[in-house]
Amino acid sequence: MRTALVTGASSGIGEATARRLAAEGYRLMIVARRAERLEALAHELGEGTVAVAADLTDADAPARVRAQVDERFGGRLDLLVNNAGASWRAAFGDPQRGGFENVRRTMAVNFDAAVRLTEALLPAVRAAAPSAIVNVSSVAGRVASPRGGAYSASKFALIGWSEALGFEEAAHGVHVGLVLPGFIATEGFPQTEIRPRFIVSKPEKVADAILRAARGRHEVIVPRGYRIVPLVAALAPGLVRRVAARRR
Repeated sequence: MRTALVTGASSGIGEATARRLAAEGYRLMIVARRAERLEALAHELGEGTVAVAADLTDADAPARVRAQVDERFGGRLDLLVNNAGASWRAAFGDPQRGGFENVRRTMAVNFDAAVRLTEALLPAVRAAAPSAIVNVSSVAGRVASPRGGAYSASKFALIGWSEALGFEEAAHGVHVGLVLPGFIATEGFPQTEIRPRFIVSKPEKVADAILRAARGRHEVIVPRGYRIVPLVAALAPGLVRRVAARRR
């Protein structure tokens, strides 16, 4: 049976991805901070699902998760989905909410945690080759906006690192895919201020995109309409800057 580990699985994209992979027959390990919600989801998905409550920014978290993979999955992991993320919107010059501290804590969750967990689990992913790592970035990892600098910095970094990792791990039979969601309505990112509403999509759409990335796609942007954003940013950067500036 194929095995998969999904981070940020207690709600939103992570929860939807866990459900999607369970429906595909994967044996799951789900990771998140909220133990009660994680256990409830594990119970719902079946006794083969392993719940690991962990804050992935803790120093010992990657080693604890790796120990569970070794114990429960025999040290083999077919799919690692780095999905856990957070955002605290603030202008860099805001002395109360912005500055380096906001960048530091955002990077710790959105980039450092994924890198550290991947480092710990890479031997298990290689052992299961052909296997895959899917990192959930964002369209904001291609185009930044005011008060989103810390978030974009973390997602830009995740994209660059993932692309390099993909080249490196191909020789080991490990595919590295990227998923770039646009506006997705979740508990952590309700997107209530976004208009028009039809540009806001659902976690289930991202879960489908994650599965496509796991099956060999190098980059999936979801919803599909957002595919034009990186292209326009490259061909008409002035236009994108004017549009982004309106979000202040």
